[in-house]
Amino acid sequence: MGERTGGRGRKPGVRAALAALALAALASGCGQSDSGATAHPAPPAHGARPLHAPPARALDSYATRLRAAYIARVAAAKRWGLAKVPLQAPPAPAHKPEITARKGFEVDDQEELNLPPVFTTIPTKQKIVFLTIDDGENKDPAFLRMMDELKIPYTAFLSNYLVKDDYGYFRKMQAQGHTINNHTLTHPYLPGLSYAEQKREICGMQDTMKKQFGKAPTVFRPPYGNYNHDTLVAAKSCGIKYAPIWDEEVFVDHWEYREDDQELHPGDIVLTHFRGRDEWKGTMVDDMRRFLGKVTAEGYAVARLEDYL
Repeated sequence: MGERTGGRGRKPGVRAALAALALAALASGCGQSDSGATAHPAPPAHGARPLHAPPARALDSYATRLRAAYIARVAAAKRWGLAKVPLQAPPAPAHKPEITARKGFEVDDQEELNLPPVFTTIPTKQKIVFLTIDDGENKDPAFLRMMDELKIPYTAFLSNYLVKDDYGYFRKMQAQGHTINNHTLTHPYLPGLSYAEQKREICGMQDTMKKQFGKAPTVFRPPYGNYNHDTLVAAKSCGIKYAPIWDEEVFVDHWEYREDDQELHPGDIVLTHFRGRDEWKGTMVDDMRRFLGKVTAEGYAVARLEDYL
């Protein structure tokens, strides 16, 4: 395929940027035009592998869209008071990692009964972390706007007694592409309940979520991170496959760590809560500003937890 010159008046710097973006598109395997038609290059020389490249016009359009998306994220970062633009996570893995219970977090018959694993980190070497937000008490519309404009994925674990006054808020969250999961009906200390009571808390929330949000999740977080054998047996009976907890917790004014080194690690699950000024010294936006400031400064991107499960 022959070269295609840029449009009249296009500055060399813009051409260079578009060329770089186009090369990135080629490297990522982009092989179709905007209309979906595959390009047909000239036959390769003997023994050479054919180059499947999209038409130059499609690359130009794709590069323009990428640049526009980045400019929008730069503007959003400035608008929400971030020192740096949050990094973008890599694509979801083609082969998802094997998730097992963290050592020391197993229960009796964990493997024999194939119980949902409790874990704090996703096994990966990539510099990514996962943002999870619990309970659903504070319903700040500015938080929804901020995360949507910045394109930051997160997973919400909801308790019905706190969200039932405004299911619509979480439907909007779901419509923006974020995942909502099970955090029980009333947020009790589960190990203090009987098996039947635990099952009612977990399965009851499954039924509520199916009714209010269209589907019952397969991911569940026990309140306070506390559970026992009955918890995981009950969760499995309700259709739960995973029970992630967390490795770090972020607040408006500080971080807390599970590990002695007091550091982030690739694949860590980070917890925060839906809270506002009535309980914290700031808003959900303030909380996210602290979270994103730290992870970005340390070279981490925020990935979608469910892409790895």
